[in-house]
Amino acid sequence: MKITSKGQVTIPQEIRVKAGLLPNTEVKFEYVRGKVMLVPVGGNKTRGASVVMALRGTLKHLGMTTDEIMEFTRGEK
Repeated sequence: MKITSKGQVTIPQEIRVKAGLLPNTEVKFEYVRGKVMLVPVGGNKTRGASVVMALRGTLKHLGMTTDEIMEFTRGEK
């Protein structure tokens, strides 16, 4: 694997999956005892948490309250 002229490198999928590095994960680089480490910032979010964050606010365009959406999904309206 090579570092590009812009300092970019692709993290292999197997490593991203094992480390829980999902798209849009904030990371930082640390230099520890002669090794470069890639560390998630703010904790490692689960895939479920990332999905919830991505979907948050997406139904606002419907003009419905949370209670109205819940009634609709339950077939109560």
